[in-house]
Amino acid sequence: MGFFLLNEALELFNKRNMNDEEEAVDIESGPYTCSYPENVEKYKAGATLISLMREVTTDGSVSGPIIYRENGARSFKLIFKEFHNERIATSGHWDDGELMVSSTQEDREAQAQQSIEKRKFLVTSRKQEPYIMEVTDGSTRGVQYVSPNRRFEGYAIDLIEELSQLLKFTYAFELVPDGEYGREDPDTRQWSGLIGRLLRREADLAICDLTITKARESAVDFTMPFMDLGISILFAKSEDKEPELWSFLSPFSADVWMYMTTAYVLTSVLFWFQARIAPDEWIAAHPCESEPEELENNFTLLNSLWSFAGTLVQQGSDIVPSAGSLRMAGGMWSFFVLIMVSSYTANLAAFLTATKMDVSVSSVTELAGQTKIKYGAVNGGSTSGFFRGSNTSMYQRMWATMNEAKPSVFTKTNDEGIERVAKGKKTYAFLMESTGIEYAIERDCNLMKVGDLLDSKGYGIALPPNSPYRTQFSEAILKLQERGVLRELKKKWWLQGSKQCTANAPEPSSGELTMAHVGGVFLVLSFGLILAFVFAIIEFIWRVRKIAVDEKIHPLDAFIAELKFVLNFRAETKPVRNSKSAQSSRSSTEELTNTIAGERSMGGSFMQLDILDRK
Repeated sequence: MGFFLLNEALELFNKRNMNDEEEAVDIESGPYTCSYPENVEKYKAGATLISLMREVTTDGSVSGPIIYRENGARSFKLIFKEFHNERIATSGHWDDGELMVSSTQEDREAQAQQSIEKRKFLVTSRKQEPYIMEVTDGSTRGVQYVSPNRRFEGYAIDLIEELSQLLKFTYAFELVPDGEYGREDPDTRQWSGLIGRLLRREADLAICDLTITKARESAVDFTMPFMDLGISILFAKSEDKEPELWSFLSPFSADVWMYMTTAYVLTSVLFWFQARIAPDEWIAAHPCESEPEELENNFTLLNSLWSFAGTLVQQGSDIVPSAGSLRMAGGMWSFFVLIMVSSYTANLAAFLTATKMDVSVSSVTELAGQTKIKYGAVNGGSTSGFFRGSNTSMYQRMWATMNEAKPSVFTKTNDEGIERVAKGKKTYAFLMESTGIEYAIERDCNLMKVGDLLDSKGYGIALPPNSPYRTQFSEAILKLQERGVLRELKKKWWLQGSKQCTANAPEPSSGELTMAHVGGVFLVLSFGLILAFVFAIIEFIWRVRKIAVDEKIHPLDAFIAELKFVLNFRAETKPVRNSKSAQSSRSSTEELTNTIAGERSMGGSFMQLDILDRK
């Protein structure tokens, strides 16, 4: 407004000078100051400019006839016009200080609603699951493409259908030729993709997973977001390795176990031999005998093996060496066992939980701070733009890392990035919108979202700049959100064809060991108990055989008698069974003793007694 009035004022002043060139006013001025001191000359032309301009009445090119009153006020008329529905319409008048409105905002919205019902919008989009997907089973779902043999369906198709029913408009569908969202060429300042189609008025709406960014919003209009999201990280899950059955043996290698077994056997044999040559280890069988006829050694070969085995499992032994040399050997063995058992115990927990430890990241900070895992985004997309234009030092460093990576870490589409993560064996992470990550992890249970959202933004419907329909579409989206339609649409397309990966995901492990980790230990225990029971059966059969031989009875009778006693659980003591030969020998001895006693009572000689004793 001020620009037009100033322009017409200058034209008016020029017209006054042209009408009366003899009384032209020189408006050139020298240096002046606003303080107006008494000794400074005032601007002479300033006082006469307005009075001269009042003498002229003119028709302004925009504001119409301009008449100056005596007090200097201007009397003019203005007509307010606006571009609406691709045509110029009058919305009001200004006549000599009075504003008259001929079209209100409500009137314009009503006109827009009437015009939108008569419009057929050309909707442009790009293929991206689950927003736009081609129908491949030959059904008539979705909308028809330009070609009659192609149809498309998806979240965006259902959304534009809901909007068309709510606002009562018709539409036609197309795919953007270059398949891009839209980016500005820094040299030509031209936009490509969906944004370029709207700027060239080749399409009326653009709907897909189009992120509202500052650069795009400065070029085209956007409705309110129909979906909220943010940038996150897509990464491969750690492989759930089943613990090995013999994982409790993992703290030591096979060589160490072999050398330990060899050391145990050799040390036990050496200890047994050393005990045989040590004089202090030969002691009386009964401590009460002061002058025993025989000495015995407690460290037999079996006792040595048993004693060293007890030390190996930190249980000790009841047999204690007396000789200093054996105590020295036992001390060295105890020191060896202490080091080996401590090393085994320290590594056991780590090896039993080794399946939980894997190369992974849990946040963007960890991703930026490492070099083993590469990361990238869609080239030219909003995610790349976020890192490129970020003022955060960490994001700037990540952007520089992505640009310097060889081979390139950027992809053309989100699907390419998802596939690269799945095949990357935990060597590549993909930065993309959280909604796309949610869709991907529902269909591939080996993928996961890492960390929190890096930003907060939304998907919106793009329209050409200064579109009169933006308000209607935004209000319609708000109504669909309030009715829960947007939530149901997302649930439908995100879970359709899903493998229920998030619903069936196991709860995070609290760190406890399962049977898969310690199953080998139970197996060893079971095997040892079964082996011990087999030896017990062998000992029992051997005992039955010995009884049958000693008592000269049938082995089956001996077996039945012994088995009855074993199964008699009330019996607390077992009588000693003497063989028949032992009984006859005891009877002969008693008869011989009685005979000797009788002879001695008859006064026999010592020689005869000696002879009898020899008998």
